[in-house]
Amino acid sequence: MTLPAATTPPAAPAGGTLASLRRLILYVLLFALVVIAASGLSGLLERLFTSVSVLASAGVAGLARSLAFTLIAGPLALLLWWFVWRRLDDESERTAAGWGFYLTAMYAFALILFTTSFLTLASSFIGTRKAAWESPLANGLVWAGIWLWHRWVWKNPAKPSSHLEDVRAVVGSVFGLLLGAGAGIAALSALLDVAIRGFPLTAAIEPWWYPVLRSLVWAVGGVLVWWWHWFRDGGRRFRTGLVDAAMIAVGIFMAGIAALGGLGVVLFVLLRLAFDRSDPQNLLLEPLAPAVSAALIGALVWRYHRIASASRSPRTRRASRLVTSAVALAAAASGVGVVVNALLAAAVSPLAGSATRTLLLGGISSLAVGGPVWWLAWKPRHQPRIADGIPPGRRMYLVAFFGVSAVVALISLLVIGYRLFEFLLGDVSGGSVVERIRAPLGLLVAAALVAGYHFGLWRHDRALLAASAPAGRRVIERVTLVCARPATAADSEALVRGVAEAVGGAKVTAWWRTDDAGLAPVTTSDGGEVVRRVATAIDAAAVDGVRHVLVVLGPGSRADAIPLAGSERSR
Repeated sequence: MTLPAATTPPAAPAGGTLASLRRLILYVLLFALVVIAASGLSGLLERLFTSVSVLASAGVAGLARSLAFTLIAGPLALLLWWFVWRRLDDESERTAAGWGFYLTAMYAFALILFTTSFLTLASSFIGTRKAAWESPLANGLVWAGIWLWHRWVWKNPAKPSSHLEDVRAVVGSVFGLLLGAGAGIAALSALLDVAIRGFPLTAAIEPWWYPVLRSLVWAVGGVLVWWWHWFRDGGRRFRTGLVDAAMIAVGIFMAGIAALGGLGVVLFVLLRLAFDRSDPQNLLLEPLAPAVSAALIGALVWRYHRIASASRSPRTRRASRLVTSAVALAAAASGVGVVVNALLAAAVSPLAGSATRTLLLGGISSLAVGGPVWWLAWKPRHQPRIADGIPPGRRMYLVAFFGVSAVVALISLLVIGYRLFEFLLGDVSGGSVVERIRAPLGLLVAAALVAGYHFGLWRHDRALLAASAPAGRRVIERVTLVCARPATAADSEALVRGVAEAVGGAKVTAWWRTDDAGLAPVTTSDGGEVVRRVATAIDAAAVDGVRHVLVVLGPGSRADAIPLAGSERSR
């Protein structure tokens, strides 16, 4: 007798559907009641802080709304929470998707509101004669209490939600990282702007360092939130797909965009200072400080996550390199399109002068920044020459870039056709033919180059795979694994991921044994040995034409692999 675990389960019966619907309604209602009650309580606290003696001094309507929200929604939220808390004794309720969504949404909502409220409170005391502290303090206290409450629920040993710990770490670390990096860019930008262009016009109203200090307060707050969830809560120790995806999406993709975009703008400003002084110098230097700040902080965040991804799974390391290559290639391709656009504009209107020169310098900057980074990340001179050298995920990357480039090329071609027919039908308001089509033609050239290059690589990889596959041999597509339940959810996901990578990207379905067959729970420390046993058993049992293999682990170190064939449904 076994229980399903790591992949999509069979279709839920009617009772499961009704239970899911009941949980959805229950947790949405609880979320709404908690938010309404918190709004009312924060309103009452704000009035109390504003006027200790007269609670209704700011108007009856607002006080009535706060009282209604607090005294009606509050008790209802407590009653509904008591009902939910009792049902959490059942493990199926704690592991249900509805409970996970509620905890995640409320934890994130409370974290964002109480953090921003306290940071607003702290920054309001910098350089203001009368700080507006009542509202942020009231909101911060209420939402801090809700955050602590749900954090206690999350870590309660009596009714644990340990399968969601990586979610809490991802929510907090991503929010803190985005807040800290964004505010850090603003603080450094304001400081560098003073150093580059001198004192701003607002210096007559308040000292120039006040905006720097306010942004610095927000940056420190964001870094503290990130540190708490990433280090203190152990977010960096989770080896789950969610944590890896967050690292790639925020630490590699978004940070890479900020770094490359900032570096491209810096180079653009320097080129304009050298070759295009058509605008006043103060205006030319205006984007320099934000660009330098974005490049420095983006590169810092990107570098940290690149180093962190090196110690994780091979799939994560490959994904980080592919994402870096994708960001750089997008920058280089856009630079090619802009350069083609500028060259056509110069050919049509040689007297256009500064406008065409500025456009050309922008394209050169983007190409000069994105091209070398793409070359270092993608290594076009060291492409796979044998089928075993093709890493998993590479073909998906090639197909994705070819598809996106093909869509861009198609849209550009349609725009070119529209502009040509517009010209042929006698519309003279848009200039010459080249002037009408130079922008979409630049996009078409860049997209065609990218699509052609990636399509050629895809065909090359396909030929390598076809040549290496023995005649009649089919690649295993599915593996059903039956073994003892792993010690934790992270061990479960690591086991499934390891088996999938060892078998060449096959879809793995894991079923946990409920009988006591003398099996020890699989842990991360022995997961590699288990994966090797599974791979060895599959290699020994695989025959021509097999696409699905059943692997049963245990007792002891035994591993039995059984080739499976499709069966017809009974009629």
